[in-house]
Amino acid sequence: MQIIRFFFALLLLGLLAPAHALTLKPQRVAPGVYAFVGEVGGRTYDNEAMNATTGFVVTTAGVAVIDSGSSYRVGKQIHQAIRRATRQPVKLVINTGGQDHRWLGNSYFVTLGVPIIGHQNMRTDAEERGAQLIQSLQGELKEKLEGTRVVLPTQTFETRHRLRLGKTDFELIFAAPAHTPGDIMVWLPQSRVVFGGDIVVTDRLLGVFPFSSVAGGIASFDAMAALKPARIVPGHGAVCDLAKARRETRDYLVLLRDHMKRAVDAGEDLQTALDTLDQSAYSKLPNFDLLSGGNASRAYLEAEAAAF
Repeated sequence: MQIIRFFFALLLLGLLAPAHALTLKPQRVAPGVYAFVGEVGGRTYDNEAMNATTGFVVTTAGVAVIDSGSSYRVGKQIHQAIRRATRQPVKLVINTGGQDHRWLGNSYFVTLGVPIIGHQNMRTDAEERGAQLIQSLQGELKEKLEGTRVVLPTQTFETRHRLRLGKTDFELIFAAPAHTPGDIMVWLPQSRVVFGGDIVVTDRLLGVFPFSSVAGGIASFDAMAALKPARIVPGHGAVCDLAKARRETRDYLVLLRDHMKRAVDAGEDLQTALDTLDQSAYSKLPNFDLLSGGNASRAYLEAEAAAF
């Protein structure tokens, strides 16, 4: 009986909670600007597939959520964390791209009746891959995926979309298809903070997938850099400056692009191009062994396609 009482007491104190359970703690980036910095590893049951960095902006007229999370449940947890930080209501959700952790939480935020904004390519991408994304998460998240469904942005735009919430200006910018076809950045000119979404990846190796564009990723990064942000909230990794973002995102993409273009121009086959590519400068980044080979192969295929 004493043992049962002991464990019950621990449960009440929260000491038996999972060691790696998802905890959303907002990090202040600038006045009114906050980031949720996620893990840099893979999607797991414990982190609820929220291995990404997202955030929110508090204005005098309400809160803008930057990326809604990886599920209905995570979207709700984001809202709860926001409510602990401010009494201002959520007035807007912005989806910066088509990866699951950018928008599957729309299924929660739609219950608040707020507009959800994303690029038109992102809406198409989410519509085409949404059911597949949910299915692929089902085995890992199990019951934690309950309530998650495909909820698309209610508003879209083509290149730039400017809006004001209270006294805060927002500029949503699309430069080119990047990590996903509809990746955008969210620029806050007054605080000189940019939410880079998956245009910027730090503290881990970025991924180049079948729906990604190396050239578009570079063009998008350059458009972001032209803003000369004081602080960057990346899509993965900790809040950083432009120099770090350039080292770990742009420089890597340029390495892939330039090497593979030279290989294709020289008539080298895929295996030769892979064997001569030196990615060792990035080998200490998490996920290197998992992603580097596929990144190189897809960069070659992109360079090959561009040559014809």
